Amino acid sequence: MSTALTREQVRQVDRIAIEEYGISGLVLMENAGRNAACVILDELTRTKGNAPTPVVVVFCGTGNNGGDGFVIARHLVNSGVDVRIALAGEKARLTPDAAANHRICEAMGISIVAPGATDVSADDVVVDALLGTGFSGQVREEMAHVIERVNSAQKRSVVAIDVPSGLDCDTGESSNATIVADATVTFVADKVGFRSNAARRFVGRVHVADIGAPPEIIERVRQR
Repeated sequence: MSTALTREQVRQVDRIAIEEYGISGLVLMENAGRNAACVILDELTRTKGNAPTPVVVVFCGTGNNGGDGFVIARHLVNSGVDVRIALAGEKARLTPDAAANHRICEAMGISIVAPGATDVSADDVVVDALLGTGFSGQVREEMAHVIERVNSAQKRSVVAIDVPSGLDCDTGESSNATIVADATVTFVADKVGFRSNAARRFVGRVHVADIGAPPEIIERVRQR
């Protein structure tokens, strides 16, 4: 079994890639989102059967996890998928890299609305890009309502990006509101918390996706 990483180790991989190798955060986000979109396309094929072609509803937060969601939405649209984006938070609060990808989605004419204005049907696939590996503690009330909305909706499946929102990636413990995913596309490496018994019902099938960080960075961080 491959070595899993902690929250801090993932941050170190990103920092070294950006500061020492000159790989911009936008490039890392692009790689992550593009590779996650490929996994989601495989999931769509696997779950389709005789059902209608699903709409993919991407729930995005205002942090870089949401930025990954915008990249995913773009690449799914480029692959011919019908995509809607539900932005949980104010546009003004987007991180710089997330804002850059939000602008591209707007230019592409992808529907971007608030979660409360988003309908999810039984044939839809939901992508959870609300909260990333940096989350710990308790989910804020407004975000908790969005998570509860996703969990209670009739849908075909849920794919979490990097970590199911509301799950602590170090401990594997759920919070006051935690996405129950059918699959999780996590970046760089598995996360230590995913291997706990508590996390299993939330993460579903785990896929590890590359972000373009050179392997020697990951090995260097693992050996510290």
